[in-house]
Amino acid sequence: MDQLVQPNLIMLILFAIFVNNYVLSQFLGICPFLGVSKKLETAVGMGVAVIFVITLSSAVTYFVYHLLLVNLHIEYLYNIAFILVIAALVQLVEMFLKKSSPSLYQALGVYLPLITTNCAVLGVAVVNMQNNYTFIASVLNGFGGATGFALSIILFAGIRERMAFNNIPKPFQGFPIALVSATLMSLAFLGFQGLIQL
Repeated sequence: MDQLVQPNLIMLILFAIFVNNYVLSQFLGICPFLGVSKKLETAVGMGVAVIFVITLSSAVTYFVYHLLLVNLHIEYLYNIAFILVIAALVQLVEMFLKKSSPSLYQALGVYLPLITTNCAVLGVAVVNMQNNYTFIASVLNGFGGATGFALSIILFAGIRERMAFNNIPKPFQGFPIALVSATLMSLAFLGFQGLIQL
């Protein structure tokens, strides 16, 4: 097995949030990014839920990969294993919140089950595996990637709420102006590439 990689942890988090942003740089998780960002309140709920699930799934998939798949020499099944882990985690989190905190469960509503189909969750687990990060680096990369997702969706929701009061030409109203705004946000985040090096 290859040597595990332990990068500078603070730089890893900043890199995952700003430079390697899974929505604006890697184009993962676009569906919830565009679909849930119409209102700031729902975007915040989705962002918090994604932070929790991606961080937790980064930890669990690390152990599944290194302790189970590698030891059984079935590393090629990582996609199936990671998808099963993510789906199980989302279900466990949903059941736990429903019993322990019904108000938080109601606030998240349909957004918690939607995380199962968010490809950014799987993307973080695969990046951790491909870069051969240590456990701590995997969890922090997951946290940073999820925070980047939350930052992106919250900023985008704020922009979309403000655009609702603007006089937008008819051909650009609705989804077209949302795509133009997402493109401009993506270009803005490209500016971080020269500032933060991993």
